[in-house]
Amino acid sequence: MIPLERRDFIYRYLHEHRTVSIRTLVELLNVSHMTVRRDIGILEEEGKVISIPGGIQLNDALRQELPWSDKAFIYHHHKREIGKYSASLVEDGQVVYLDAGTTTFEIAQVLAERFNLTIVTNDFSIAQYLMDKPQLSLFHTGGQVDKRNYSCVGNSAAMVLRTLNVDIAFISTSSWDLEHGISTPHEEKVLVKQAVLEIARRKILVSDSSKYGKYGMFHVCLLSNLNDIVCDGQLPMPVQQKLHDLSLKLHIVTV
Repeated sequence: MIPLERRDFIYRYLHEHRTVSIRTLVELLNVSHMTVRRDIGILEEEGKVISIPGGIQLNDALRQELPWSDKAFIYHHHKREIGKYSASLVEDGQVVYLDAGTTTFEIAQVLAERFNLTIVTNDFSIAQYLMDKPQLSLFHTGGQVDKRNYSCVGNSAAMVLRTLNVDIAFISTSSWDLEHGISTPHEEKVLVKQAVLEIARRKILVSDSSKYGKYGMFHVCLLSNLNDIVCDGQLPMPVQQKLHDLSLKLHIVTV
């Protein structure tokens, strides 16, 4: 691997395993300790990782999201179960918004077999998957194209959403916690998510537990702006208790 490929590998690995030892990286990459430490130093300068005794972990202050194609394979089993459960919350005849993301893609795969639904999305992968499902009505927001995440973002997409009435919205995120709420490292995503929060009757955050405890530079909303959160059982129990104390419903999915 060239240096950039090694650093991308390390960053992807951390998204799945949360922490990693230097010894493990040396074995996985088949390079010297000095090479690994040099790569870690660059990742630290970029604000992506933090050194811990014997290894590294992700920086809670998220600087950059992984591309869609990489995120799709991380915690896939968790996302699939969250997707199945979330789809069960949808009632016949509803207008459903699916935010761009790999967990919402799992919801789309289940809803694809349903009838009498209207799906609205800013995600090209979801739109393409549902394209050949004639029993569903399908709307795409259009707007500025985010090539890394196969979606549309920015003010144009937000303006389209504000012309709609949505019954139930499934909102994705790369980072959320009790203090910061939902956040993102990418400013252009904020307008779309905030527009959905304005127009949807029921607002549901769908996220596996690996996203909890991270925060991006740009604030989207507090968790109290949501109606529901769907997550897996690896979410820490103290966090689950605090979420139950808020005026929202927490759904914990067994994986």
